Amino acid sequence: MRDKIIQAQNVSFQYEDGAAPAVDDITFTVDRGEFLAVLGRNGSGKSTLAKLLNALLLPTAGELTVDGLRAVTEDDCYEVRKSCGMVFQNPDNQIVTTIVEEDCAFGLENLGTPPEEIRWRVKAALSDVGMSEYAEASPSMLSGGQKQRVAVAGVLAMRPKIIVFDESTAMLDPIGRRDIFAIAQRLNKEEGITVVWITHFMEEAALADRVIVMDAGKIALEGTPKQVFSQTDRVLALGLDVPGMMKLADRLRKAGLPLKEGVMTVNEMVVELCRLK
Repeated sequence: MRDKIIQAQNVSFQYEDGAAPAVDDITFTVDRGEFLAVLGRNGSGKSTLAKLLNALLLPTAGELTVDGLRAVTEDDCYEVRKSCGMVFQNPDNQIVTTIVEEDCAFGLENLGTPPEEIRWRVKAALSDVGMSEYAEASPSMLSGGQKQRVAVAGVLAMRPKIIVFDESTAMLDPIGRRDIFAIAQRLNKEEGITVVWITHFMEEAALADRVIVMDAGKIALEGTPKQVFSQTDRVLALGLDVPGMMKLADRLRKAGLPLKEGVMTVNEMVVELCRLK
């Protein structure tokens, strides 16, 4: 049995001014080293779930364990955040200093990390996200994608076991989205960091190990990308879309090409088309 780094049992959260729970009695687990995508229309509870995983919010019901830690007190929350970092949608909400390397060091300084260790951790983190040459630059002079790389580096320097990306590519152009997603994939595959990737982009979710679809605070669908996206009518009814390659494959099948079911990515489409030669 694989090690479960996140375990949620009947977890709910309701804001004080909310008429209904933002997260409503959900149960799920995440394996250590897994890449989990979380989908859902606006207001489905995705961002609330992200804040629960990072202990920015505490469940109003149920039990949530992150890397063996259950947040109850403020000290517990502090420990959870050491294991579970978060990258927000808007990097300007996460960058707090006027120099890139100082921003990356900010969290480590708050932990009381020795200066020499801070230096090599910051250097390594900036190298990991391809921002070493901007170490002494001002974040205000960077592009949106570069700022998001700095935000990722700041989290990465903390050496968390889990990183939650809360719609971290939503404000970026296609090149920026691709770059940040590629960094998340590499951290997952090469560094073994567990990734929870919250997104509106179906093509990103199609490359995850597993997908959870939320609706009205509940888990509406769960499974591998193929298992989830093959339920096209259900996905569309939840206000979402399916990956573009699935749409194309469906149109080509209707035009008479014998493509197999479950084609979701460009690479899979290329393989299928080559097979038909």
